[in-house]
Amino acid sequence: MAVSRVCWARAALWGSAGPPGPYVARRLQFVRSGMAWGAPRSSKLHLSPKADVKSLISYVVTKTKVINGKYHRFLGRHFPRFYVLYTIFMKGLQMLWADAKKARRIKTNMWKHNIKFHQLSYREMEHLRQFRRDVTKCLFLGILSIPPFANYLVFLLMYLFPRQLLIQHFWTPKQQIDFLDIYHALRKQSHPEILCYLEKVIPLISDSGLRWHMTELCTKMQRGTHPAIHDILALRECFSNHPLGMNQLHALQMKALSRAMLLTPYLPPVLLRYRLKTHTTVIHQLDKALAKLGIGQLTAQEVKSACYLRGLNSTHIAEERCRTWLGEWLQLSCSLKEAELSLLLHNVVLLSINYIGTRR
Repeated sequence: MAVSRVCWARAALWGSAGPPGPYVARRLQFVRSGMAWGAPRSSKLHLSPKADVKSLISYVVTKTKVINGKYHRFLGRHFPRFYVLYTIFMKGLQMLWADAKKARRIKTNMWKHNIKFHQLSYREMEHLRQFRRDVTKCLFLGILSIPPFANYLVFLLMYLFPRQLLIQHFWTPKQQIDFLDIYHALRKQSHPEILCYLEKVIPLISDSGLRWHMTELCTKMQRGTHPAIHDILALRECFSNHPLGMNQLHALQMKALSRAMLLTPYLPPVLLRYRLKTHTTVIHQLDKALAKLGIGQLTAQEVKSACYLRGLNSTHIAEERCRTWLGEWLQLSCSLKEAELSLLLHNVVLLSINYIGTRR
């Protein structure tokens, strides 16, 4: 029996015997079809792990947006005043984060290509200047939040004193106008004091011609006349050396000029002089970059911001008048050398105090 089974199996495999039985034929057909077409495929399709992760992330993001939308509608319906503050705060965080990323790109580009600050374009220079001021204000809040549970007090202080503690990103549209008016009123208080110092130095001017020009300029300013550019440039020698050079200014003069530039006057004279020099140098560099770009390339908001930085309360002045005033400023600024920056510093008062639309 065992020998016959072995012979039958050998004949079935090698074909030396008769035709195989139906079971063997079916097995052989199945093996051949498998060899010809490959292994049988599963009817179910499975995604790769990466696709599964992407699908999960997409689902979470979609659900988060839905929940966030419901939360916003709930706040807007039941707490409308809080919702306004919440919306402004979230938008302010987004704008501050966007500013930080842009500043980082600019600084990275400066480091890679060995570019100095004064070699940047006007918009890049202005962005870095403004971002540094904003970060300084934010760091002050961060320091206040360091003690335990002090963050709750900081939130209360931000709500009560938004002008002093928050940057413009977190101001409401009405606050932006009101706060800029308040800041300009504060720096406008120093204008009579600065003009008074200019009158006091007239006897100290050795040249008789310069003495006459200074007297005429002070008289025009007191009468409410907006000075011409050539009247101011005629006195550039007085502001490059004694008695009105940057290194010859007295402490009280520097305090008044610091208030006119919206800088803190509560510093020692050495630091006051350094801050005034640094701030005026940055404005001078911005002026050169802006002259290269052209005032016509600026948007309306950029024009008003540039005028406000240089001493003009542009919030209530038409755009065309702002462009005209900014053109006068650039004409004067680009004519000055680095040793004459004291004159540029005084122009914050000389060019803005009697400009049309600013006297109220």
